[in-house]
Amino acid sequence: MPSVLFVCTADRFRSPLAAALFRHRLQGESDARDWSVRSAGTWADPDKVVIPPTRWVANHLHLDLGAHKSRRINRELLDTYDLILVMENNHREGLLVEFPEMEKRLFLLSEVAAGRAYNIPDPHVQPGDTFQDVAAELSDLIDKGYHHICDLARQLHDGSG
Repeated sequence: MPSVLFVCTADRFRSPLAAALFRHRLQGESDARDWSVRSAGTWADPDKVVIPPTRWVANHLHLDLGAHKSRRINRELLDTYDLILVMENNHREGLLVEFPEMEKRLFLLSEVAAGRAYNIPDPHVQPGDTFQDVAAELSDLIDKGYHHICDLARQLHDGSG
Protein backbone atom coordinates (compact mmCIF):
# COMPACT_ATOMS: atom_id res chain seq x y z
CA MET A 1 0.00 0.00 0.00
CA PRO A 2 1.49 3.39 -0.96
CA SER A 3 2.01 5.76 1.94
CA VAL A 4 2.72 9.45 2.48
CA LEU A 5 3.82 11.19 5.67
CA PHE A 6 3.46 14.99 5.86
CA VAL A 7 5.84 16.68 8.30
CA CYS A 8 5.94 20.12 9.91
CA THR A 9 7.29 21.32 13.25
CA ALA A 10 4.53 20.70 15.82
CA ASP A 11 2.07 18.58 13.79
CA ARG A 12 -0.77 20.88 14.77
CA PHE A 13 -1.38 23.00 11.66
CA ARG A 14 0.50 22.53 8.37
CA SER A 15 1.13 18.78 8.26
CA PRO A 16 -2.26 17.61 9.59
CA LEU A 17 -4.00 19.99 7.20
CA ALA A 18 -1.88 18.81 4.24
CA ALA A 19 -2.57 15.17 5.16
CA ALA A 20 -6.32 15.83 5.42
CA LEU A 21 -6.34 17.65 2.07
CA PHE A 22 -4.48 14.77 0.43
CA ARG A 23 -6.81 12.14 1.98
CA HIS A 24 -9.78 14.17 0.75
CA ARG A 25 -8.41 14.10 -2.81
CA LEU A 26 -7.77 10.36 -2.53
CA GLN A 27 -11.45 9.68 -1.78
CA GLY A 28 -12.26 9.70 -5.47
CA GLU A 29 -9.67 7.05 -6.32
CA SER A 30 -10.51 3.38 -6.67
CA ASP A 31 -7.52 2.41 -4.48
CA ALA A 32 -8.11 5.08 -1.80
CA ARG A 33 -8.44 2.45 0.95
CA ASP A 34 -5.03 1.07 0.04
CA TRP A 35 -3.24 4.30 0.98
CA SER A 36 -1.80 5.28 4.34
CA VAL A 37 -1.59 9.05 4.89
CA ARG A 38 -0.58 10.66 8.18
CA SER A 39 1.30 13.57 9.64
CA ALA A 40 4.01 14.14 12.22
CA GLY A 41 6.22 16.89 13.61
CA THR A 42 9.94 17.30 14.07
CA TRP A 43 9.43 18.91 17.50
CA ALA A 44 5.90 17.73 18.21
CA ASP A 45 4.59 17.38 21.73
CA PRO A 46 2.75 14.03 21.32
CA ASP A 47 -1.02 13.61 21.61
CA LYS A 48 -1.97 17.28 21.21
CA VAL A 49 -5.03 18.28 19.18
CA VAL A 50 -4.80 20.72 16.30
CA ILE A 51 -4.69 24.40 17.22
CA PRO A 52 -7.95 26.40 16.93
CA PRO A 53 -7.03 28.08 13.60
CA THR A 54 -6.47 24.64 12.09
CA ARG A 55 -9.89 23.45 13.21
CA TRP A 56 -11.47 26.63 11.81
CA VAL A 57 -9.72 26.30 8.44
CA ALA A 58 -10.45 22.56 8.27
CA ASN A 59 -14.15 23.15 8.97
CA HIS A 60 -14.32 25.73 6.17
CA LEU A 61 -12.67 23.21 3.82
CA HIS A 62 -15.09 20.47 4.98
CA LEU A 63 -12.27 18.42 6.51
CA ASP A 64 -12.51 16.60 9.83
CA LEU A 65 -9.45 16.87 12.06
CA GLY A 66 -11.33 16.14 15.29
CA ALA A 67 -9.50 12.86 15.93
CA HIS A 68 -6.02 14.22 15.12
CA LYS A 69 -3.32 13.78 17.76
CA SER A 70 0.17 15.09 17.16
CA ARG A 71 3.06 12.66 16.66
CA ARG A 72 6.80 13.22 16.90
CA ILE A 73 9.05 11.93 14.15
CA ASN A 74 11.10 8.85 14.97
CA ARG A 75 12.83 6.14 12.97
CA GLU A 76 9.97 3.64 13.32
CA LEU A 77 7.45 6.15 11.96
CA LEU A 78 9.72 7.17 9.08
CA ASP A 79 10.36 3.54 8.16
CA THR A 80 6.60 3.02 7.78
CA TYR A 81 6.14 5.55 4.95
CA ASP A 82 7.22 5.47 1.32
CA LEU A 83 7.17 9.23 0.74
CA ILE A 84 7.96 11.85 3.37
CA LEU A 85 6.96 15.43 2.52
CA VAL A 86 8.23 18.25 4.73
CA MET A 87 7.15 21.88 4.88
CA GLU A 88 10.54 23.58 5.28
CA ASN A 89 14.10 22.99 4.19
CA ASN A 90 15.23 23.00 7.84
CA HIS A 91 12.90 20.01 8.44
CA ARG A 92 14.56 18.20 5.55
CA GLU A 93 18.08 19.08 6.65
CA GLY A 94 17.43 18.14 10.27
CA LEU A 95 15.87 14.81 9.38
CA LEU A 96 18.68 13.95 6.97
CA VAL A 97 21.29 14.64 9.66
CA GLU A 98 19.57 12.18 11.98
CA PHE A 99 18.27 9.75 9.33
CA PRO A 100 20.54 10.02 6.24
CA GLU A 101 19.13 6.79 4.81
CA MET A 102 15.83 8.63 4.16
CA GLU A 103 17.35 10.87 1.48
CA LYS A 104 15.65 9.21 -1.50
CA ARG A 105 12.22 9.35 0.16
CA LEU A 106 12.29 12.79 1.79
CA PHE A 107 11.29 15.93 -0.14
CA LEU A 108 9.90 19.39 0.35
CA LEU A 109 6.17 19.36 -0.38
CA SER A 110 6.66 22.37 -2.67
CA GLU A 111 9.38 20.55 -4.61
CA VAL A 112 7.17 17.56 -5.39
CA ALA A 113 3.88 19.43 -5.85
CA ALA A 114 5.05 22.60 -7.61
CA GLY A 115 8.36 21.57 -9.13
CA ARG A 116 10.32 24.20 -7.21
CA ALA A 117 11.69 24.08 -3.71
CA TYR A 118 10.47 26.69 -1.23
CA ASN A 119 9.38 26.75 2.39
CA ILE A 120 5.74 26.74 3.39
CA PRO A 121 5.64 29.34 6.15
CA ASP A 122 4.61 28.69 9.73
CA PRO A 123 2.14 31.42 10.74
CA HIS A 124 3.36 31.15 14.35
CA VAL A 125 6.88 32.10 13.28
CA GLN A 126 6.09 34.41 10.37
CA PRO A 127 3.14 36.52 11.51
CA GLY A 128 2.77 38.20 8.09
CA ASP A 129 1.47 34.89 6.77
CA THR A 130 -2.04 34.24 8.03
CA PHE A 131 -3.40 30.79 8.76
CA GLN A 132 -5.84 31.24 5.88
CA ASP A 133 -3.00 32.17 3.49
CA VAL A 134 -0.98 29.11 4.44
CA ALA A 135 -4.05 26.88 4.24
CA ALA A 136 -4.76 28.22 0.75
CA GLU A 137 -1.15 27.53 -0.26
CA LEU A 138 -1.37 23.97 1.06
CA SER A 139 -4.67 23.39 -0.69
CA ASP A 140 -3.25 24.72 -3.96
CA LEU A 141 -0.12 22.55 -3.68
CA ILE A 142 -2.11 19.40 -2.93
CA ASP A 143 -4.54 20.16 -5.73
CA LYS A 144 -1.94 20.94 -8.40
CA GLY A 145 0.61 18.37 -7.26
CA TYR A 146 -1.77 15.56 -6.39
CA HIS A 147 -0.95 13.29 -9.34
CA HIS A 148 2.79 13.83 -8.99
CA ILE A 149 2.64 13.05 -5.25
CA CYS A 150 0.65 9.89 -6.00
CA ASP A 151 3.03 8.81 -8.77
CA LEU A 152 6.13 9.35 -6.62
CA ALA A 153 4.61 7.52 -3.62
CA ARG A 154 3.67 4.58 -5.86
CA GLN A 155 7.15 4.46 -7.44
CA LEU A 156 8.81 4.49 -4.03
CA HIS A 157 6.39 1.85 -2.75
CA ASP A 158 7.11 -0.39 -5.75
CA GLY A 159 10.85 0.16 -5.36
CA SER A 160 11.26 1.94 -8.68
CA GLY A 161 11.62 5.46 -7.27
